[in-house]
Amino acid sequence: MENLVSSWYNVQPLPDNYIFPPDARPGKLDVPLCNNIPVIDMGGAGAEAHDRTSIIQQMLNASEEFGFFQVINHGIPENLLKDTMGVFKEFFELPVEDKASLYSEDPNKNCRLFTSSGNYDWEEAHFWRDILRHSCHPLEQCIQFWPQKPITYREHVGACSTQVREVALNILQLISEGLGLEPGYFRDELSQVSLLSVNNYPPCPDPSLTLGLPKHCDPNLITILLQGDVNGLQVFKDGEWIGVEPLPNALVVNIGYQLQIISNGKLKCAEHRAVTNSRNARTSAAFFFAPSPDCLIKPAGALINASNPQLYKAFQYKEFFTNYAMKQGKTDIVLEPFKLQA
Repeated sequence: MENLVSSWYNVQPLPDNYIFPPDARPGKLDVPLCNNIPVIDMGGAGAEAHDRTSIIQQMLNASEEFGFFQVINHGIPENLLKDTMGVFKEFFELPVEDKASLYSEDPNKNCRLFTSSGNYDWEEAHFWRDILRHSCHPLEQCIQFWPQKPITYREHVGACSTQVREVALNILQLISEGLGLEPGYFRDELSQVSLLSVNNYPPCPDPSLTLGLPKHCDPNLITILLQGDVNGLQVFKDGEWIGVEPLPNALVVNIGYQLQIISNGKLKCAEHRAVTNSRNARTSAAFFFAPSPDCLIKPAGALINASNPQLYKAFQYKEFFTNYAMKQGKTDIVLEPFKLQA
């Protein structure tokens, strides 16, 4: 528990073991918020055919160009999102004794609180964040392991995680339609796992020297992020970092490696990171949707032809995730074992 940043963050100067090498530091801190990352109104997704077609095309365009987009009018009540983010913040503000039973270095624990990356003992520099992580699906099997405090945690997070999953499956259905795949292509094994990672980034004494999260792409299929109202999420595009503006009641959607592979490279998995600030604690909640460990991943056959040859070999998701962990998610090498040689 003593390693949790939230237990001791109010220090000067920044501890040496949180200082990144010069080439990995955030660099310019005043990164502009980008107005170009698409904001897609999902209000018409189930209505008129032309509205649905337009939404699908917007999602495909955003996934090809940015690998990121935000959605509004997604169907999750604003009050539920507000209550859920509120209970996450309450959790990290609890006294140490109320969180102690959840702290664990065991990555196989159903619900655990930890710090940095989970590799605390051997990583070169620690990340300025604490994390609460647990499974969300099937809800009736997972919820018994969740925090009992705050007392409304299970109520709000259970309701929110169920609705976020429905939004994610809806988005995947729209994307599959746009790619020309059969209905329900991404359901069942390809999206069986739902994992929640709640990140808490306390105020940092020197944000220019450290990171909340390093540059990476997500290993899963798709991620839905509640990023809160404090800036910190950045996406790498065209050789520079751009900030993703927090919008009220919006969900951030980003494409994971598995969706890039299944689309045979048509959709883009974007590099992103989280930076810190010296003034405000930032809390974000990422819902990761991933295949089952034994699920066979390969480019969709309908997308392979003479002019669009297969780019990736078939593999089980657990093979990919093991490789991703061993290579620490380094984007320049993590895909290499799964590429077909030209």
